[in-house]
Amino acid sequence: MVGSHAFHRALPLSSMGAIVLTLVMLLAQPARAIELLRDADVEYGLTQLAAPILRAAGLSPARIKILVVNDGGLNAFVVSNDVIFVNHGLINRATSAEMLQAVLAHEAAHIANGHITRRMVNYGNARTITGLGLALAAVAAAAGGGEGAVGLAIGAQSSTQRAFLKHTRAEEASADQSGVRFMRAAGADPRGFLEIMQLFHGQDVLAERRQDPYVRSHPLSRDRLRAMEAYVAAYGTDVGPNPTAAYWFARVKGKISAHTRAPKWTLRRTGESGYKDVGYLREAVAEARQSRTKQALRAIDNAIAVRPTDPFFHTAKGDILMDTRQFQAAVSAYGRAVKLAPRDALVLAGYGRALLATGNITSARTTLEQARSIDFRDGIMLRDLSVAYAKSGQTGMAALVTAERYALSGRMEDAGIHAKRASALLDTGSGPWQRAQDVLIASERAEKRKKRR
Repeated sequence: MVGSHAFHRALPLSSMGAIVLTLVMLLAQPARAIELLRDADVEYGLTQLAAPILRAAGLSPARIKILVVNDGGLNAFVVSNDVIFVNHGLINRATSAEMLQAVLAHEAAHIANGHITRRMVNYGNARTITGLGLALAAVAAAAGGGEGAVGLAIGAQSSTQRAFLKHTRAEEASADQSGVRFMRAAGADPRGFLEIMQLFHGQDVLAERRQDPYVRSHPLSRDRLRAMEAYVAAYGTDVGPNPTAAYWFARVKGKISAHTRAPKWTLRRTGESGYKDVGYLREAVAEARQSRTKQALRAIDNAIAVRPTDPFFHTAKGDILMDTRQFQAAVSAYGRAVKLAPRDALVLAGYGRALLATGNITSARTTLEQARSIDFRDGIMLRDLSVAYAKSGQTGMAALVTAERYALSGRMEDAGIHAKRASALLDTGSGPWQRAQDVLIASERAEKRKKRR
């Protein structure tokens, strides 16, 4: 997320890199877009909620990202073994940390129980792997953000997508039971599962086109609900409240709702979270969205006063300052955030953007390169990095990063143009040159596919 009043809209890029990128380019039909809301604060909070669950599942919290989809519907899903997607609509509708943790536990169980891995194998032939690419593309590309936000092409072969995303009854039963066990082992109240299911109560009797996507991909039934009640009773509900989880849930939901609901609605409810700093954060977001900069800065300064070593409050201040073109002050705010969170890619990207705006090209490029080495899913960071390369005379690298950004957002014709330019400027056989070749090959295959339609 960039900006305390404007989410950073981008798309994720998985470690599968060029392989999945090639699959995306094989799509035979027009594509639709999936857009993420990237925010260092929100993603850190979600990691805090998910970490004990993931560890209980035998998964690494450092390896699995929890990313927010810019969609008000109720949905959560996994299409790879390293990302869990949750719609902001589902987060806004949850009323407790345990409800959101139950969703994360269920999706983590699909990963831990091998459902996604088996599905990839089952989709392994040449014909169906194109369909698989439609789903995998959701974690296989990055796109620009802000006013120029572009969604990743994940394809319009909806029947294939639904087939890939829809879990069997056996998988659902397995994920339910494992999820409850993970919750209990993590010290989270498994009754959150029953509470989250109530959000979808009655959905299974509706026509499919009227159901929430979560119900279509995770079929509900009375039998499943009864089984869940039995699982929860068997594993016990004698779990006390977790103050850490409660705080981060309030902060994640508070910030997301402040970005996705009307500012006036937020300002009437800033104290509902029960945490002063969260209330100030929500106030800052709402005021900034109304271009009331002085009020927004005062509110975020109040949040910083409550938690002076919180890097994300300093980042939020930097966002407000950047959005109001107070670039030097933004450098100072982001710089403080980087000292507190030196390995957070989104924090680094904000700092690099501010340095670029002040004309400190060398430091900007170094910072943005560091951000990319940690997480290259950030489309705005890629855009800024290409500018930094161009301004420092590295035109080949600028063309390469631009080519990758276009390719990973599905704009293959533009990607091919920049990849050819990069190939001519970079040293043949070098790592960057090879990256350009990967994009060029994908672009050429996309063009051939287009001509065969």
